[in-house]
Amino acid sequence: MTNGTDFRAILRTGTPIIDVRAPVEFQQGCVPAAVNLPLMNDEERAAVGTCYKRHGADAALKLGHTLVAGDKRQQRIDAWREAIRRQPESFLCCARGGQRSHITQQWLREAGIDVPLIVGGYKSLRQTALAVTTEFVERPMVLVGGCTGNGKTLLVQAHPSGIDLEGLAHHRGSSFGRTLQPQLSQASFENALATELLQKDASRWVLEDEGHMIGANHLPECLRNRMAQSPIAVVEDPFEVRLERLREEYFTRMHHDFLQAFGEDKGWQEYSDYLHQGLFAIRRRLGLQRFAELTTRLDESLVEQQRSGSTEAHFSWLSPLLAEYYDPMYRYQLGKKAGMIVFRGNFEDVAAWLAA
Repeated sequence: MTNGTDFRAILRTGTPIIDVRAPVEFQQGCVPAAVNLPLMNDEERAAVGTCYKRHGADAALKLGHTLVAGDKRQQRIDAWREAIRRQPESFLCCARGGQRSHITQQWLREAGIDVPLIVGGYKSLRQTALAVTTEFVERPMVLVGGCTGNGKTLLVQAHPSGIDLEGLAHHRGSSFGRTLQPQLSQASFENALATELLQKDASRWVLEDEGHMIGANHLPECLRNRMAQSPIAVVEDPFEVRLERLREEYFTRMHHDFLQAFGEDKGWQEYSDYLHQGLFAIRRRLGLQRFAELTTRLDESLVEQQRSGSTEAHFSWLSPLLAEYYDPMYRYQLGKKAGMIVFRGNFEDVAAWLAA
């Protein structure tokens, strides 16, 4: 059984954690298996913190017990009790394994429930995650490169040693990269990466050739440095094959996902806004005249898709966007790494090469 000091095992096994820090702390950084059921909300924590600075620890502790009392205390105990009923192997965690987790543990013990603590709290898990990433990225790795639509992410996801950085970041890494899942904080992204490395524990990693940023998240410096020294396998599928992949991902699946998430009318508007925002983000690089032309084609394509359900019209703006913007940009970037390229082939060729 995992104990409260085996931080690597806690991350690797996805041990469920009841994180009793305030919501603002949890949003700044958490581990993947944690659920936030705070002892104090943001306002209560702020009041106790102010009291601590002005009047000391004893006064702050007394205020905390005053703020979380009666029905409010019982509601929080009930929430913890329900989480433990669903996942009896849970641990309690606060910022540093101090008073908040001990108070929570004591209240639960009085209710007849004994729950272990993460010794050192979230800080210990965070330090472990940083150390794991620094250590594990020193192992050999190979990058999968290629222009947009070549299926790089699919190859990484299918490989047993693949680390899907875009999946961890909840972003596809381009101006059209936003997903329906909000991006994690930087610390939470790094914690998720460390957890994935521990869970896969491979002798060689397979990753997509990424820039330094994936949406709002940046790759840890140790990983960036290692990727810059790693060999690259480049996928080169025909243009038409790439278009079909992008059609499926961005115009069929994304459209479906928006409708599922928001309903028919709002989902259609969100989907339309998503495509427009992606194009708008690169307007200066396209040139304002070309941006206006492609926006007109996008509008016409959306009208046709809404009228007939066909996504074919989207090629009228997607094809020139690839040919004039994304392909030249990626080929320029890849040209600077020409010495690191060790294999080129179509999707199936690269999949077979990675497997071998």
